Amino acid sequence: MGVPRPVVALMTALLAGCAPATAAVGGPPPAGHAPDRLHPVAVRTLTIDPTGPRPLPVTLWYPAEGGRVAPGRFPVVVYSHGLWSLPELHAGLTTRWAAAGFVVAAPTYPHTNLRARTFTRADVRHQPADGWRLVRYLARLDAGRADPLAGHLDVSRVAAAGHSAGGFTTAGMFTSGYSARLRSGIVIAGGGLAGSFAGPAAPLLFVHGTADPVVPLGVGRAAYDRAGAPAAFLSVLGQGHGEYLTPGRPGFDQVLATTTDFLRWTLYDDREAARRLPADALRPGVTALDDRLRP
Repeated sequence: MGVPRPVVALMTALLAGCAPATAAVGGPPPAGHAPDRLHPVAVRTLTIDPTGPRPLPVTLWYPAEGGRVAPGRFPVVVYSHGLWSLPELHAGLTTRWAAAGFVVAAPTYPHTNLRARTFTRADVRHQPADGWRLVRYLARLDAGRADPLAGHLDVSRVAAAGHSAGGFTTAGMFTSGYSARLRSGIVIAGGGLAGSFAGPAAPLLFVHGTADPVVPLGVGRAAYDRAGAPAAFLSVLGQGHGEYLTPGRPGFDQVLATTTDFLRWTLYDDREAARRLPADALRPGVTALDDRLRP
């Protein structure tokens, strides 16, 4: 299952663009409000079906307090990596989401990760099912008693997010008949898979560099058009396939602030976060926003 290990507390400055932190208080936030302070973050790893045909290692980042899981129940974000990548390579974003009050669960997909023994990009079509396998596993884990995260996972409020092939994987989780647990999605430098966006409408946020040489901007825009409303498209002007996901790079602050408040709105029903989102997204010369979220 893996043993939690503490990670240095994330300071307010690391969450540039997010709501300001306040003095630490115990317990969950009131209904309709995301946590208004930043948590230290812990990380652990586990493996789902380790002896099965598709073992699925998972990295979990979660809010911590006093060396344990922070009090309360936290919505879950399933984060999917791209081709030749790994969950830990996305920690600049995922740790900041966890500090803001989410449990981020990132699978290492068996045939598209950086260390895959048998690599095949065609396996992306199987990854949405892996994402749902992870959601079901976390629901069982939360309902048990033995795990430190039991009772802390709000598996009725799940978002899917991912970069590149992970963005296509995210879109593939929104097919006809998908579970109501899945409240929203973030597609970063990705597009749609067959059957994507055929289910009930859910808020979707697309993020794309306008000079992306790997997944052209038109692919992301086509997926956005297929998704319909409620959705928004954040363009990172002049940027490529994902350098804006690196702290300190142009566009990172806007991507972080926009995605964090999108998650606060869709998973905590935080209307203030929804109202902040358009301003979060915009920096002249750096980003542009096409918004039909209609919160």
